[in-house]
Amino acid sequence: MHLAWAGDEGHGRPPERASKAEGYADAASCLGCHATQAGEWKDSDHGWAMRDAVADNVLGQFDGSGFEADGVKARFFQKDGHFFVNTEGEDGKPADFQILYTFGFYPLQQYLVAFPGGRLQALTIAWDSRSKEQGGQRWFSLYPGQRFSPDDPLHWTGRYQNWNAMCADCHSTRLMKNYNDRSDTFASTWHEQTVGCQGCHGPGQAHVDWAKQNKAGNRTYAAASELGLKVDFKALGSQGLVEQCAYCHSRRQGLGTGQEPGHPQLDQSLPATLRAGLYHADGQIDGEVYEYGSFTQSKMYAAGVACTDCHNPHTTKVRIEGNGLCMQCHNAQPPAVRFPSLQAKDYDNKAHHHHEPGTPGAQCVNCHMPSKTYMVVDPRRDHSFRVPRPDLAEKTASPDACTSCHQGKQPEWAAKAIEGWFGQPKRPPHYGDTFNAVRNGQGIALSLLGSVLADKGKPAIVRATAAEQMADLGPPAMSNLQWALQDDSALVRAYAISGFTSMPAAERLKPLLPLLEDPTLAVRDEAVRALADVPTEQLPAERRERFKALLAEYETRLRGNADLPGGRLNLAVLLSRQGRDTEAMEEYRQALRLDPYFAPARVNLVTLASASQRMDEAEQLLREGLALEKMPVVDHGNLAYMLALLLVERSRAEEALKWMEVAAVALPGNSRIRYNQGLLLSRMNRRDEALSALRAGLEQSPENADLLYTLIYMHAVEGEQAEAFEYVKRMRLAAPDDPRLHAIEPYWQQ
Repeated sequence: MHLAWAGDEGHGRPPERASKAEGYADAASCLGCHATQAGEWKDSDHGWAMRDAVADNVLGQFDGSGFEADGVKARFFQKDGHFFVNTEGEDGKPADFQILYTFGFYPLQQYLVAFPGGRLQALTIAWDSRSKEQGGQRWFSLYPGQRFSPDDPLHWTGRYQNWNAMCADCHSTRLMKNYNDRSDTFASTWHEQTVGCQGCHGPGQAHVDWAKQNKAGNRTYAAASELGLKVDFKALGSQGLVEQCAYCHSRRQGLGTGQEPGHPQLDQSLPATLRAGLYHADGQIDGEVYEYGSFTQSKMYAAGVACTDCHNPHTTKVRIEGNGLCMQCHNAQPPAVRFPSLQAKDYDNKAHHHHEPGTPGAQCVNCHMPSKTYMVVDPRRDHSFRVPRPDLAEKTASPDACTSCHQGKQPEWAAKAIEGWFGQPKRPPHYGDTFNAVRNGQGIALSLLGSVLADKGKPAIVRATAAEQMADLGPPAMSNLQWALQDDSALVRAYAISGFTSMPAAERLKPLLPLLEDPTLAVRDEAVRALADVPTEQLPAERRERFKALLAEYETRLRGNADLPGGRLNLAVLLSRQGRDTEAMEEYRQALRLDPYFAPARVNLVTLASASQRMDEAEQLLREGLALEKMPVVDHGNLAYMLALLLVERSRAEEALKWMEVAAVALPGNSRIRYNQGLLLSRMNRRDEALSALRAGLEQSPENADLLYTLIYMHAVEGEQAEAFEYVKRMRLAAPDDPRLHAIEPYWQQ
């Protein structure tokens, strides 16, 4: 065994405090005048975000206690006044590692260890700080039932447990990663180790200077700028105030600027849309998405409610426990002037919730803010404040607040109960129906998504989701997306841009050039990326230098964000669009070194290798991906399909068929696989098998025009007119405007 601690040779050192060049004051500067707020903050989630691992801050039992489950072992102990864990290191051998910092405090606390290259790594064995009665006061695994080898990115020494990349900028004040993409190292700095006053209020030295010149008796209620305050919360308005919390309380892609209090959200990061894997089709939380994306779907957000109306920003706790929190506005008294859309009605009674007072069903949050548990012990509530929709849950397979409590009952039962209480509901179509249909390949995606995008009454994040999905539909969606580029919402504009990347350069320039001057950084970035492959000489002369500067600055920020596989992917895509394929391929390789399971990088690298006629490398990359045991089924299917097509190109049809079948089973909804399988079998003179493959595809996609036409052709050439005509009739219904159908119609006038 070897001993490892911060400062040990070869193990790097913890982050350093940044200079005061940006106007940040000493954290203690706030205490003299704002003792009440500082006292509230001290034991808040923000105050505990990250602390030194000293006795007063460490909650876990470092008394020789051990943890062992599923092949994961650890022992926690103290030595010479420091805290240590003995567990498997990145070399696969057990070692003693010193704990440098605590991370959070309730309902769990994690611990950080220093590694070479400026890295801090978070242990995946955490301390359950809940009471014993709640099941706490124990060590537990954040990945119960799983063991990750040291070469897995989810191992505690792997990239997905890296503090610098995954956690740092939301657990410290003015954290700068300072990532070097060439050496894959960090020189991270912070102004304050935890989330302090200036994390929300911005750099405070100017305010401290003002306070020193204006003693207590001379204080005035001047504008924030006159007081030296960088963030004027009143001037921000309710939605601007929400965006101050959103940088950390959202699922988002950072723009490489670091957190900048007072700035709009989209000048710092691009929030994720309601995409599958993160949200259910109706917008309810699924993945770990935090609060922003949910709250911006709500009527409360639209009405002007902000985070601080419910939460004390210094304690981070709700202002009132129980239904009283909601009754601040939702009561029989006229609501506050700032929320004129709220109806004066008493909601805290049985006539409204139809449950016995004092029971869980009578609590507003249990119906309107259902929770999901993350990190094993941490339940978090959905902040979209939605009306329970068991009728929608039944159609979209989304969670249902009613039957989550009424175990054993079905959504249909709950829907009938609600109808019995309130009568037949008169509700407009919900976007959950639309997104569910698109996800499942039902209906015409362009029409469905177009109606959502055009509905200005829908929340911006909903319409941005429609724009993002429409961007994948290609040229048919361009007219809709053209309008979206001029939308009032920067989020919608940003997600509409990617749809133009595959259009000819001349057709892209007119709609996208104005967006290079968009007031929002996220929009400008997306426009730069979409225009990156346009030859300089095609740009207007007066725009060329400006565009070069934007492009160079964008690449610099992408390199600073290339510490995660997704960041490397973004950098590689930009390089590839500029024709720098050799550099792009190396970035894709780096992404796979960070995470061999990261399928988008593998797919793009295979595509570039094939395009440059490096067929052996492309095949090897595909086989290496397919050999990974924990590769998700969808990704395994896509790689199998790519390998099958590559083998066909390399005249190895028999082996290609094997992988095509693997792909078809893994991706039953992808009718193109069965279509190509049928064509390949037909080319190999295996007609019966070809027909079986095509029919299998139709079972999954009964209206697929390619499958129907191929079956018509195969039966017709063999003189099987009756069989062919059955498919003609089906194609008439499924694709009446298909030109191939029009071409053969004269032969089927029956």
